[in-house]
Amino acid sequence: MQAIRLQSPSILPRVHRQKFTGQAKVLIFNAQNKNPQFVLSPKFRVSADPSNGGDGHPLSPISIAEENIENNNNNNSVVPLFSTWSPPRPLWRGLSVLVLAGQVFVRVLRGKFHRKNTLYQLERVGPRSVGVCLLTAAFVGMAFTIQFVKEFTRLGLNRSVGGVLALAFSRELSPVITSIVIAGRIGSAFAAELGTMQVSEQTDTLRVLGANPVDYLVTPRVIACCVALPILTLLCFTIGMAASALLADAVYGVSINIILDSAQRALRPWDIISAMIKSQVFGGIIAIVSCAWGVTTLGGAKGVGESTTSAVVISLVGIFVADFFLSYCFFQGAGDSLKSCMS
Repeated sequence: MQAIRLQSPSILPRVHRQKFTGQAKVLIFNAQNKNPQFVLSPKFRVSADPSNGGDGHPLSPISIAEENIENNNNNNSVVPLFSTWSPPRPLWRGLSVLVLAGQVFVRVLRGKFHRKNTLYQLERVGPRSVGVCLLTAAFVGMAFTIQFVKEFTRLGLNRSVGGVLALAFSRELSPVITSIVIAGRIGSAFAAELGTMQVSEQTDTLRVLGANPVDYLVTPRVIACCVALPILTLLCFTIGMAASALLADAVYGVSINIILDSAQRALRPWDIISAMIKSQVFGGIIAIVSCAWGVTTLGGAKGVGESTTSAVVISLVGIFVADFFLSYCFFQGAGDSLKSCMS
């Protein structure tokens, strides 16, 4: 590499002389590729590659200073207020739940959902979950019986045991316990499946094939949960009452006939209807939250695990919040149910 310092710009074409007057120039010659360069100052460079110019003369100089001025002007331009702002992830995930719920509601009204997939999901949520739900309801009922039957017998309120059990199971325990079991078993599976499909771009493949992912993936799961949970709630109510009556008769000496008669006197049709309405709402919360968290999964396998855990937690919180508001609306004026069973 050889460098020759030039004191005048006479070597340059006339059209470029006035841009470089008064600056020292260095002609750099590379002996290997025969490509001379005029190095003037750190802000100016001229290439004399014959393959670019065609005639062997230097090309037009590139003014880095002018480019910097243009960049500064672009940076000083007015930027929209929210152009660089992105909402927090929990916020747009919460909004996605509302959007997905609206889409599912519209598609159910229009009948746009995959019926075969709906039957498969219904079998998965219903018959395949019966065992764990009934087992949980039986042991919760027996634990609940242990807590208060002994106290009631000491007070001479044996005829109120069945009514208290029936009201507790129908209004609170059966729908809530069933929903908790389904949220842990089915909701986590929904979130993991849809999250895996999202990170592996299978949902995009459905769109390319002309299938709507909401019709094929989300709506059947929501319908299955809303239909299966009321039936599971009734089964859990029956098994819980049976287990509680057997335990009270075997351990505390309270006859099964007294418990059943007291439960029949205390229960009203609205108690069973309210339990089914609650379970239907809880099923919708579980399915929509789990599906929304699944389709908004980011970050590969780690994101799938985080979405699954978060979906179960948010579903449980939603169940408890909805249970409070529904109970406040359904049973605000109640309070005379136990009087009839004590007479």
